[in-house]
Amino acid sequence: MGLILGTGSAYAARPAPPAADIPVLTKVTNYLNGLKTITAKFMQVGPDGSVRTGKAIVQRPGKMRFQYDKPNPQLLVAGFGLLVYHDPELDQTTNIPLASTPLGILLDRTVRLSGKVTVTKISQPPGEVQVSLIRTGKAQQGHITLVFSTDPMELRQWRVTDNQGQLTQVSLYDLHDAKPFPDKDFEYIQGITPN
Repeated sequence: MGLILGTGSAYAARPAPPAADIPVLTKVTNYLNGLKTITAKFMQVGPDGSVRTGKAIVQRPGKMRFQYDKPNPQLLVAGFGLLVYHDPELDQTTNIPLASTPLGILLDRTVRLSGKVTVTKISQPPGEVQVSLIRTGKAQQGHITLVFSTDPMELRQWRVTDNQGQLTQVSLYDLHDAKPFPDKDFEYIQGITPN
């Protein structure tokens, strides 16, 4: 669940990014705001080192679906302002307002990397851009680092860190643009088995 929650953060807000970082932040912002619907395969590495895989749909604004591969029956959906995580093995469903999660930054209608969002770190290792973000004044909600390839620019990974320093990392691969999916794909209705 660290994928979603990141329940706190030791990251402090930093001042406006240096002028040298503005062009890369502009590219990242333009890419995210141009992102509509993509499908991908994912690999999630939890804080305990556990690895799970599955298929993902990211449909901006505000919608996402993670269907885990067997034998993991869990389902994660974002839609209609909520993030819902269902674990049938535990018979447990968690509902969280999307706007109170770090992942909500990625799914906002319009991504702005200033104002309501604070960039805490930018790094550019060869072939990558990594941007760490918090909601301004709400570091307790957690922190997310988005990782992009640069040629072409493409979202490849995100990392959510919680207040104990526990990291959940989600890597995306085999990304494809897609037509919008129906609303029902971003809902969890109790008693209906996910596809």
